[in-house]
Amino acid sequence: MPVKRHPTVVDVAQLAGVSIATVSRTLNSPEQVAAETRKRVIEAIDTLGYAPSPEASSRARRGTGRIGMLVPFFTEPSFVQRMRGVTAALDLTRYELVIYPVNSSERLDSYLSMLPISRRLDGLIIMSLQIDDRAADRLIANRLETVMVDASHPAFSHVTIDDREGGCLAASYLLSKGHRRLAFMAIGKPLSASVQPYTQRLEGFSDELRRSQVDFPANYLKDQAETAQVAHADFCRMIEMQDPPTAIFATSDSLAIRLLRAARECGAQVPQDVSIIGFDNIEIAEQIGLTSISQSLDDSGRIAAEMLLARLDDPHRPVQSVQLSLKVIERETT
Repeated sequence: MPVKRHPTVVDVAQLAGVSIATVSRTLNSPEQVAAETRKRVIEAIDTLGYAPSPEASSRARRGTGRIGMLVPFFTEPSFVQRMRGVTAALDLTRYELVIYPVNSSERLDSYLSMLPISRRLDGLIIMSLQIDDRAADRLIANRLETVMVDASHPAFSHVTIDDREGGCLAASYLLSKGHRRLAFMAIGKPLSASVQPYTQRLEGFSDELRRSQVDFPANYLKDQAETAQVAHADFCRMIEMQDPPTAIFATSDSLAIRLLRAARECGAQVPQDVSIIGFDNIEIAEQIGLTSISQSLDDSGRIAAEMLLARLDDPHRPVQSVQLSLKVIERETT
């Protein structure tokens, strides 16, 4: 029986209709290759199942000392806090952290195409971004150890929370404070590949109200706002209703802080007229007295980095799944 031949860089070049040198540049210096050409090379690599030999990959990666992190919404306080956990775990190691901000699905696809075969990283942390099986296969084929945070794929270790439980927890807490007119507010993320936790939080929130036989009118649900300015206007309109909500669950602390500002401008007192609870428990929440649901942001980043370091030491370690607990941190806004 003939031995199956592994695809080579020559095969990739022939299928993509480019030179061997272009394939080499795509693998090693992708920024020097036109986007359309890169796409053809990547498609050829995926079609053929090409991967650098383990020996070549090991030689290329040995001593890079770099761990990459794919991050959407780079300036969001919650992501900054998670990154702080990652850097805390890496501080005493030889690794430096390289941030790859993702502001579009196209950019994510580009990173997931090029980073595994560029051999510039020892490991990768994917934060709050969904990946498909094709991207996962590419990461595995090229032996780029990967861990995910706030998202999951069966092939990789991951750190998550139960967002549905988070919504249930918010509703249960507000009900325990005597509220019966509860509203839900969210800002949708424009990046389709990013995790959209507010949908699961809404399910948990509405389920808890249903179990408690508390009405949840349609005009108490504001989850279509695309910007903080729209959410600001939605809040003011709700407060001016004949029967306004007495409590609002904002699905992030950033949104909750915006609502506190809107309350001042609308003449509503918090918590006398309306209580507000956020989600994330970012550092500023404590400073301004915002009640929030803590999801241990620093811990999620630290644990993910520790998982990745363990995989780099032993690539045969089994996939791990860690789900962090949630808790209400009560402060002055409720």
